[in-house]
Amino acid sequence: MAIVRPFKGIRPKEDLVEKVASLPYDVMNREEAKEMAEGNDLSFLHVVRPEMDVDESVSMYDKSVYETARKNLDNMIKDGILVQDGAPKYYIYRQIMNGRVQTGIVGCTSIDEYMNDTIKKHEFTRPQKEEDRIKNFDHCDANTAPIFLTYRKNDEINTIVNDWIKFNMPVYNFVSEDDITHIVWTIDAAETVETIQNLFNTIEYLYIADGHHRSASSVKVGMKRREQFPNFTGDEEFNFFMSVIFPDEDLFIMDYNRVVMDLNGNSSEEFMAKVAEKFDIVESEGTEPYRPMAKQTFGMFIDGKWHVLTAKKGTWDDADPVLRLDASILQENLLDPILGIDNPRTNNRIDFVGGIRGLKALEERCAKDCVVAFSMYPTTMEDLIGVADAGEVMPPKSTWFEPKLRSGLFVHRLFD
Repeated sequence: MAIVRPFKGIRPKEDLVEKVASLPYDVMNREEAKEMAEGNDLSFLHVVRPEMDVDESVSMYDKSVYETARKNLDNMIKDGILVQDGAPKYYIYRQIMNGRVQTGIVGCTSIDEYMNDTIKKHEFTRPQKEEDRIKNFDHCDANTAPIFLTYRKNDEINTIVNDWIKFNMPVYNFVSEDDITHIVWTIDAAETVETIQNLFNTIEYLYIADGHHRSASSVKVGMKRREQFPNFTGDEEFNFFMSVIFPDEDLFIMDYNRVVMDLNGNSSEEFMAKVAEKFDIVESEGTEPYRPMAKQTFGMFIDGKWHVLTAKKGTWDDADPVLRLDASILQENLLDPILGIDNPRTNNRIDFVGGIRGLKALEERCAKDCVVAFSMYPTTMEDLIGVADAGEVMPPKSTWFEPKLRSGLFVHRLFD
């Protein structure tokens, strides 16, 4: 079963929410964060990217950076910018992007269920990225950003959410600078709260869609609190972490494309001949970038031209949920054997371009610092859940979710 419980959210005042809400910490670097928050002292980036508030000579992992995060969060609460709800609630968080709607429930999920795989993962995490969020959550004594979870749709939960939206006014309704609409409702009726909690108890598994580092960090901070308070009962807030939980049917995964810096010593002719051993190659018609329309097909941009690659039979294993992924097909049949990209997690000759940037960005990279680019067909939610259910891990940079969850709309204190 899935434990999803309400919590006393710390939230922006309604008239300040647009100034507070920020993009998530991991879609920008230090300089970009500083530029985004320039002139806005209320931006939640001061909490999730506090290194922008210390001298540039100071490492972004220095203790003073995390102390600054805590000070900034405390000041936002003290000054009444953020206010804690008086009773545990669920929240409905709806996002609208290009007319497409995704609607999730904000609540707290169990660190124990993360550890026993009731909350399933599909990615490895990197220790340095984990450590950064561990220090942020630990110093702030709070989950300062939510985890993006999904589950197989449940019609009863959908009905409750839709009815609540129909008959209740939102507390927030604004459009962010990237033209995404964000709408939030609070669910505070005791009977409805209890019903939602009981319905989630019937859900077998939750799945991490995005936020593997945040979830791993949240769990480790929770375990640290258990060591600090050995008489814990399991009901304390530090045993749970804040999540936004969407039904799988609502979510949209964009393509996550690849660019490579060189041809690994091959001439263009030699490279194309080797590619043709595992892929059928056809030059793309027209001048527009080629966007794959089906699995096992890829766009390839090289020497100023787009080509359509179709994987030949026998180049993937339909029985294996990882090896049948397009990212694996390209990796196992081209990137590794031909271009020498043996480990895309660590090899600095490959880079990844999220679909939100468009396919023209691949051409731009090839004009700048790369020689070949590959456009990908997006991974599906079925793919993601299939890999997670098998206890496997997806290839790196397999999923790009849009829209991103805004930070600062909700904070979860580890002590009530």
